[in-house]
Amino acid sequence: MHSKKVLVILSDAHSFPLKRNTGHDAGKIVDQPSGFFLQELAKPLIKILNAGHEVTFASPQGHEPTPDPSSESLVANAGNFYERQREYNLIERMKRENGFRAPRPFNTISNDELTTFAAVFIPGGHAPLRDLAGNAELGRILRYFHQENKPTAVICHGPYALLSTKKAGDGSFVYNGDAEENLMETLWGGEIEKVESTLTNEGAVMVEGVREKTGGTTLHRELVSAGNPVAANALGDRFVRMISA
Repeated sequence: MHSKKVLVILSDAHSFPLKRNTGHDAGKIVDQPSGFFLQELAKPLIKILNAGHEVTFASPQGHEPTPDPSSESLVANAGNFYERQREYNLIERMKRENGFRAPRPFNTISNDELTTFAAVFIPGGHAPLRDLAGNAELGRILRYFHQENKPTAVICHGPYALLSTKKAGDGSFVYNGDAEENLMETLWGGEIEKVESTLTNEGAVMVEGVREKTGGTTLHRELVSAGNPVAANALGDRFVRMISA
């Protein structure tokens, strides 16, 4: 199979704003530790690499990404210690071989260089709520993939980054046409910005139902999406097929 280049978009943020609704600090905005969701990055990533493709990591300022603490628990891996270790090992390998410690800042990727990439992938975690949706350089990058109809994969809170397209070009949201927050709000005792309602307000069509909760993926034009970590393997498989088509 011919090797292709895949751009992986990450956040520089290590936290996101959470409005407490319980406890002594109820009503206050606090910084909730976060980062990329380990399973949502690692599972599609290993499929991309096993298919023989090359990955380039990029983020707003090029800072080393951090994992969301909630994604490092055994609960997040359904108690599978060995699967979690494989994911850790993959990230350590990326740090040694693929520049994961210092992703490419978005503004260093020129329009000419964008033409060398075959696809783009945005994993989840709540960190994108902090620094991706309002980033004009990311908006420029995503507009390119949309205009060229190149495979674009997003999972869980990754779709929030799609809002960045409003900050570039003519200011329109180019993706016109997930209920994980409720559980996380209960665990954290606070309110977080809703990905689903925000995207819907911009004209995105949100797909809901049992299928999306239990590992299904949705395809519209060049955009393949999934709602939670359960779908990470299925998203990776479908994304690789799109890249290889």
